[in-house]
Amino acid sequence: MPYKMIVTDLDRTLLRSDKTISAFSAEVLRECQRRGIIVAFATARPKRVVTDFLAVVPADAVIYHNGAVIHIGGELFASYGIDAAITWEILHLYSREYPNLRLSVEIDDVLYANFDVSAIWSNVSAIQTDFTDKLPNKSADKILVSASSMEEVEAFTQHLPDHLYMELSEHTVGMIMHRDVTKQTAVRALADHYGIGMEEVAAFGDDYNDIGMLRACGAGIAVENALDEVKAAADFICPNNDEDGVAKWIEAHVLSEIR
Repeated sequence: MPYKMIVTDLDRTLLRSDKTISAFSAEVLRECQRRGIIVAFATARPKRVVTDFLAVVPADAVIYHNGAVIHIGGELFASYGIDAAITWEILHLYSREYPNLRLSVEIDDVLYANFDVSAIWSNVSAIQTDFTDKLPNKSADKILVSASSMEEVEAFTQHLPDHLYMELSEHTVGMIMHRDVTKQTAVRALADHYGIGMEEVAAFGDDYNDIGMLRACGAGIAVENALDEVKAAADFICPNNDEDGVAKWIEAHVLSEIR
């Protein structure tokens, strides 16, 4: 299959454990671009955190916040947020029902949190708040809740309106997003934009939020360090993130096909 677009998750997939892109992986992705293959990142991360990676690999498109924000060539292509009033209601409800819950929200590329975020994320800053003060009157990209199991996610979900859902990430946090926000929906939007069929897309991932994307694309590849559920959903397994698994698979199954 002549793949025309590569989509890869970042953390624990393309990025090594030290949160870097190896020189080998960067060169393989740049070689894809030189051969006319679209390279896209699909991450739960916000824009401000991905900037350094784009300096290493200038991706043609980036899916941020699991698809809440999509950029093509550095310009906004699409966004699907949570209404400001609903965001406020959810934060207040959770604060009341779960007084010790770690809560945070992404609004306009700024993180607001009721705890020291360094306890979960290294090299991440936030504006600390108890959510009694007004937040910016803008839609939220996602609301984050500390969660370590699917049972917790189910308990939190019962408080959400039907047009929102929660997804567990790395057994650490539950991400509340609009139901239209998924990586696979965002990849499909990119494929349509570029005139590429989903069968011509190869996607890589490791976590729950990657499962739909791997199933929807022509080739879904899980890194060896992925969750068992992700590997079960994948068409292929590549070496782990510290062994440049993404780049090695691309070199063997994409670049070798067009030499």
